Amino acid sequence: MSDARRDELRELAEQQASLRRVATLVARGASPSEVFAAVADEVGRYLNTDNVAVGRFDGEELAIVALSRTDPRIHNPLVVGERASLAGDNIATRVLHSGRPARLDGAELENAVGPIAERMRDNELGCTVGVPITVDGRVWGVVGVGAAEPDMMPPDIEVRLGDFADLVATAIANAAAHDELTASRARIVAAADDARRRIERDLHDGAQQRLVSLGLQLRLAADSVPPEHRDLKDQLSRVVDGLTAVSKDLQEISRGIHPATLSQGGLSPALKTLARRCPVPVTLNIAIDRRLPDPVEVAAYYVVAEALTNTAKYARAGQVTIHAETNDAALYLSIQDDGVGGADSHNGSGLIGLKDRVEALGGNLQIASPQGCGTSLQVTIPFTS
Repeated sequence: MSDARRDELRELAEQQASLRRVATLVARGASPSEVFAAVADEVGRYLNTDNVAVGRFDGEELAIVALSRTDPRIHNPLVVGERASLAGDNIATRVLHSGRPARLDGAELENAVGPIAERMRDNELGCTVGVPITVDGRVWGVVGVGAAEPDMMPPDIEVRLGDFADLVATAIANAAAHDELTASRARIVAAADDARRRIERDLHDGAQQRLVSLGLQLRLAADSVPPEHRDLKDQLSRVVDGLTAVSKDLQEISRGIHPATLSQGGLSPALKTLARRCPVPVTLNIAIDRRLPDPVEVAAYYVVAEALTNTAKYARAGQVTIHAETNDAALYLSIQDDGVGGADSHNGSGLIGLKDRVEALGGNLQIASPQGCGTSLQVTIPFTS
């Protein structure tokens, strides 16, 4: 095999290795910012250059989102977070307007106008190449490379950069899809909570109040029955008792749909009510001194309610400890029992729905339940003040 062929194969292997490392990040769901930085580093390493930039188009400006290491000879380097005007002629503008790879060198670069072109000349870069990052048919940004001389750029550099740009586009699209999925799940949860609240209100203000009114009317009717009609009086009393029992049942159903204590007093008194009703002794440590956003309070309430229900039914526990606290950005819940453990979020216990509810708000629910060592739920729900 000739030396030229060996060099070609080695270069191909290096390119594929670089692409694999970036593709692995994308497949793992790494954030776009991590992918941007990896692309800049990998392209710089692969092409042996210090002048690689990843930029995002924002109106009439190019926002720099990632850079390779800075060439020490560059006296006016770009900076991540910097915004450069797209005025004039430069590879970024050409890529944006054409949606295709662009190259600017030689006399064209010497005569190009605009702040970006001037900066390239100030930094003694004689050739710049850029390829588009296209997301959903729109030119989102550019991957650009600069070199002192045109012959320092591989002849097929546009194709090579295009492979990296495609991975960046995939990472951006994945992140957008994830954000949309999260927003969609949050909308579904919010709609369900609104429906629960309306049903609870309708039951309380409608059916429950009518039952109470009917009970009072029957009580008055029973009281007005003459003593000689004892059987009728007893029958009416039994009907009143039945209505009272139905009203209590409806109240419990209403409370399960959407707890009134949560709407009226917030999370702290609602958790205290849950603790009092639990047949297993509960120790509460609550450090919440304000109302939280409604979706956060509702999610936290149902997490605690489900955890206490599961503990009472399955854990054979003697004690449950609940910690609840907030900072400026999140609510933290910890629920621990000393039961038999072995809880599984995939066995239909209700924890799957709770996990979905928490994650729909951008939160996280972790369960640990080793056999014989009790069950622990750790929950974080972010919010904006």
